Amino acid sequence: MKFSILIATFNRAAILDGTLKSLASLQPRASWEVVVIDNNSRDHTRQVVESAAATFPVPLRYMFEREPGRSAALNTGFRAALGEILVTTDDDVRVEPDWLDRIAAGFEAHGCDYIGGRVLPVWPGERPDWMPARNEVLCGVLAVLDYGQTPFRYGKRVPLGVNMAIRRDALRRAGYFDARVGRKAGTLLGQEVREWCVRAHAAGLVGYYIPDVVVQHLIPQDRLTKSYFRRWYYWRGVSRAILYADCGLDMENPEGPPPDLARVRHIAGVPRYMFRTALGHLKEAVAARVAGDRVKSFDADLWLCFYAGIVRRRWRDRR
Repeated sequence: MKFSILIATFNRAAILDGTLKSLASLQPRASWEVVVIDNNSRDHTRQVVESAAATFPVPLRYMFEREPGRSAALNTGFRAALGEILVTTDDDVRVEPDWLDRIAAGFEAHGCDYIGGRVLPVWPGERPDWMPARNEVLCGVLAVLDYGQTPFRYGKRVPLGVNMAIRRDALRRAGYFDARVGRKAGTLLGQEVREWCVRAHAAGLVGYYIPDVVVQHLIPQDRLTKSYFRRWYYWRGVSRAILYADCGLDMENPEGPPPDLARVRHIAGVPRYMFRTALGHLKEAVAARVAGDRVKSFDADLWLCFYAGIVRRRWRDRR
């Protein structure tokens, strides 16, 4: 088996059905399979998968993982997959028929251990006028990514798990995803791909961004709210604090050089300079609100939510 496509899903049977229909249109030259890992869904996810399997062009397998969390579900899929190349995606994507062939071409051209591609949005309607234009916002909150048309070796940047492919041997060398920092019901934890990439690079693995490898990601309407954005940034702060404790990564700029923890002064487990930075964002939020700049004001609000998540997690770690 050349490819195994892994989808972790939770209570999204209707959306999953459309994704499986899209995957059924794939026409790769090599053999492939699809494995759907149900992470404690209470809807009719199993029936959707079993119904689709009856007419699916290749093996379509249903698995159940009781441990909550996207990372735990994908790890179950990794262990069960038969493919040489393990492709992770989500239950709300659309792909072109040559998606897997483009993945194979990316591996062949660069001789690498893992790759990631572009993730383009399918908006449910008009894009909200309050949404900041920073790529970081789109990439993080809505899982949209476009690093441009030129391939490059991953280092400071990382792929998105919705469009990522890993050689089986790379997982043997770097290990599976860390379930502590992956998405779980009731939280918006993330950073599992970043944490895995840290271990992958330490193990000498090489990853490449391949712009020709593209998926379209359906943007749910319920994510286009200010409350969702604030929650996401809060949990992003929690996730970054976990990586700070475990890997020593800079919480504001994990792509940059790690801070010298022995020389950084802390307050309640948080580097002291971050309180100054947070105060600066608070001033920006107030000034933008007074000036009537909704976008800039909300952008500053998101940073404050991010710092709140950091403080909460670091305080908990200390206790």
